[in-house]
Amino acid sequence: MGCGKVFSLPPQTAGVDFPRVNSGLQGETEFVSLLLLTHLLALAVGGMIFGWIFWLHRRSTTNTQSTAPKTSRRTNRVTARPERWIAIRSVSPEAVKLALGLDNAAPCTWEDGLSGRHEFFISPRLNDWVILTGLGLPDPGDDVDATFLFLTALSKQLGHVQYFYASRLTHHHGWARLDEGCVTRAYAWTGETVWHQGIETLPEIEAGLVTFPYGDSTATIFDAENNFEKVPALAARWSIDPAEVGRQLHRQATGLAGESAFG
Repeated sequence: MGCGKVFSLPPQTAGVDFPRVNSGLQGETEFVSLLLLTHLLALAVGGMIFGWIFWLHRRSTTNTQSTAPKTSRRTNRVTARPERWIAIRSVSPEAVKLALGLDNAAPCTWEDGLSGRHEFFISPRLNDWVILTGLGLPDPGDDVDATFLFLTALSKQLGHVQYFYASRLTHHHGWARLDEGCVTRAYAWTGETVWHQGIETLPEIEAGLVTFPYGDSTATIFDAENNFEKVPALAARWSIDPAEVGRQLHRQATGLAGESAFG
């Protein structure tokens, strides 16, 4: 037979299609490549969207910081409420200065006056009231008798005087109203009631203030916090609230600041 012999498939294998090994591997490779390309494209699009959102956020934050903080910080300072203050009716700042015997009193802005750096600060007159505050005002928690003597002496010279006290640290609190040197109403609590004089006024009731008689130990920390928070509401009803005054006054409105010559 020699080299010209032709081999034929066995009868049982004739007509059977054998798998194309090389073609199948090529198809799987193309599918994996397409899948990877799709994932990469999705990641790229996602990254672009995230970058765009981040850029918008940064721009919004930058715009807010460039406009808001200065106003916000200034507003907080201007509308600050002192821990102790006195409202005096129908007098001039100059009259208060003379009554206190302020030495070398100088013009002072409302903002600086409430900073707590001065012994006394006398506000400009507003709606028939002058606000007096500063480190020189008495604290009933230190000496309630000294508080009484200071207020009565001031009232004898200036007439109608109102005193307010609200400690942020201890929640001690108090208020008093005097005319011509006479106490018409006063209350002070410094862990216990140390001053309770006169009949409770309607504005006290309306403001939700709770008072306790001498020797009453039933007052709780919640009662103290309640009264502390509502002292400004009483001030607004009796006269004016310094924080509200700050919102009405221009930040450069000037009063007087100085030290008392009486020591």
